[in-house]
Amino acid sequence: MDLSVIIPAYNEATGITSVLERLKPVLGQLTVTWELIVVNDGSTDRTGEILRDIDWIRLIEHPVNLGYGASLKTGIRSSEAPWVAILDADGTYPEQMLPELVRQSADADMVVASRTGASVHIPLIRRPAKRFITRFAGYIAGRKIPDLNSGMRVMRRSVVEKFFHLLPDGFSFTTTITLAMLVDGYRVKYHPIDYHKRSGKSKIRPIYDTMNFLSLITRTGLYFRPLKVFFPVSLVLFLLGLLVLFGSWHVFGRIMDSSATILIMTSVQFLALGLLAELVVRRSGR
Repeated sequence: MDLSVIIPAYNEATGITSVLERLKPVLGQLTVTWELIVVNDGSTDRTGEILRDIDWIRLIEHPVNLGYGASLKTGIRSSEAPWVAILDADGTYPEQMLPELVRQSADADMVVASRTGASVHIPLIRRPAKRFITRFAGYIAGRKIPDLNSGMRVMRRSVVEKFFHLLPDGFSFTTTITLAMLVDGYRVKYHPIDYHKRSGKSKIRPIYDTMNFLSLITRTGLYFRPLKVFFPVSLVLFLLGLLVLFGSWHVFGRIMDSSATILIMTSVQFLALGLLAELVVRRSGR
């Protein structure tokens, strides 16, 4: 088996059938041997019933809902193919682009279907947070990231397994693997695609998941490039210290040296911690 295509599904009874119907002829166009693994993540609607009647897929079922990332990890662990492709079950991604992603994987470790095509349906309420998170991740990675958390991509299985201890069980799985592979120097390619309006209700929780994404990016940055996290904090504290130092002189006619000293010394400590953490990361070979 050359390629395992993994689809996590949680309460996708309204769209999973049409996704699989469109995907089947696309898989037939592949020049590699393949298998399709669908992970039913404890669905409470008719998703499991529908999937059990489809004989050409390999169905794995979680007894309870464990999360998007947990479903992908279950599928990856169950596969023995050197390459894995992931695809959402909500009908938002163009299944017909899968052969192109597979073709481009010949000289890459991961090929991401970037939602930057001519027709992209991302809710307006999610766009500001998505843009900020992507730019923050790009700063940590040191390069522009067209799409941080696309749910359609082809990945080298051995590389994904290397980061299993970092990959979360929730929606942040794709964010984490993108950032981890970029900062660790793996070859990541992006191919633009259109992104359709989803079938059914989105499982994304805007506020909670946005905060979770930010926390995860920060943790990943600390793991791989800690100085990029510590240095901005150190710089802000140092500038605040200078502001207090000179501002107090102009406003009150005296220098508030104790407050300024605390801020400046704290900034030095943050910088020292960042340098020490960076040294540890470099010596550990990450």
